[in-house]
Amino acid sequence: MPFDSTSAPDTAPASPPPPPPVRPWTVEDLPALDPDPFFDELLRDEPITRISLPYGDGHAWLVTRYEDVRAVTSDPRFSRAELVGRSVTSMAPQAVASQTAGLQYIDPPRHTVLRRVVARAFTARSMARLRPVAERIAHRALDGMEQAGPPGDLMEHLYTPFPIAVVCAFLGADEDDWRAWAGHSEALLSKAADGEDRNKQARATTRGRVVDLLRRRREEPRDDLAGVLAAAAATGEITDDEAVSLAMAVYVSGGHAVRNNSGSMMYALLTHPEQFARLRREPELLPRAVEELFRFVPHRNGVGIPRLATEDVEIGGHLIRRGEAVYNAYVAANRDPEVFPDPDALDFDRTGPGHVAFGHGPHFCLAALMARMEAEVLIGSVTERFPALRLAVPSGEVEFQRDGLIRGPRTLPVTW
Repeated sequence: MPFDSTSAPDTAPASPPPPPPVRPWTVEDLPALDPDPFFDELLRDEPITRISLPYGDGHAWLVTRYEDVRAVTSDPRFSRAELVGRSVTSMAPQAVASQTAGLQYIDPPRHTVLRRVVARAFTARSMARLRPVAERIAHRALDGMEQAGPPGDLMEHLYTPFPIAVVCAFLGADEDDWRAWAGHSEALLSKAADGEDRNKQARATTRGRVVDLLRRRREEPRDDLAGVLAAAAATGEITDDEAVSLAMAVYVSGGHAVRNNSGSMMYALLTHPEQFARLRREPELLPRAVEELFRFVPHRNGVGIPRLATEDVEIGGHLIRRGEAVYNAYVAANRDPEVFPDPDALDFDRTGPGHVAFGHGPHFCLAALMARMEAEVLIGSVTERFPALRLAVPSGEVEFQRDGLIRGPRTLPVTW
């Protein structure tokens, strides 16, 4: 039978669609815990797009869907190390984390070595030892609020001292020395145009404190994080600069980030009184409620650290060329309606895949275990001590952070 070209199947591979136009994105401050409408639009109409941010050069891809975010963050063809020395479009005028040492800007296999060292401090056993310390810190802070009488500001009385005091205890610094450490974490996570000098000063001051702490741990070994890092540096497993960078990363995420995220969680509970009342009636729900709060709360503005494609990669039907930057929107992925039905509802009975609030893949947050423990202690201690807790002002009058990478209340006035 002669070959009929008119009926032959077309076996040529389909060409990827042309890249979407570049969207300028200024990443404005958003009210309270409102989802970013830009993410909502992208999830609905264009889940993989291209953006340009206020600082840096060029444009980058932005990935918003849950499965695409997990694909990019676990694919070794997307590199953090390739960012070093490159000017990539970004939200802030300076890098939040060191590009020369630490976990954020390296890839396996070196990344695996550093994670293995830090993981020695982040164990279930160490968290079990830290939990009574955290509970004591929380109740001591709430004692002060109770003695002062209503109304009180939870950010002032609890959420500012607690995470810094806990992370200081975890690092190995003196628990009561938190005030000396607390003043610099916010400057390290500012995206304000005039924040560069404050960022440099805060980085230098914090680095000096960490260097001094590591020096003391070499002389007085302990099993806290500083002791783990000092021992690894002494044997040559990691460098001194890596030890300092790792300690600073834990300090920032364990201090400023936990402060704001914990405040946002309590604001979410206070503005969802039915769920808050249920949690008081069923305290056994607390671990599940904490997971849903991590999913529900938009913990950051915009996006974090990007990755660079080391070769051409197709994601979600789009061809990302070698050398192009890709941002992953974890906050958007946690509201992906294909994965989380009714994503804007706070639902303690939610089942299905887990959230990506702590990231995914090799750069999954090492401090996730500690963050979960702290969230349980904070919510549990507040509900135990103040069962009638409620906002002291209308919800719309609660002041939230501005010009920061991390979202959260600046004040949280409550009464009881």
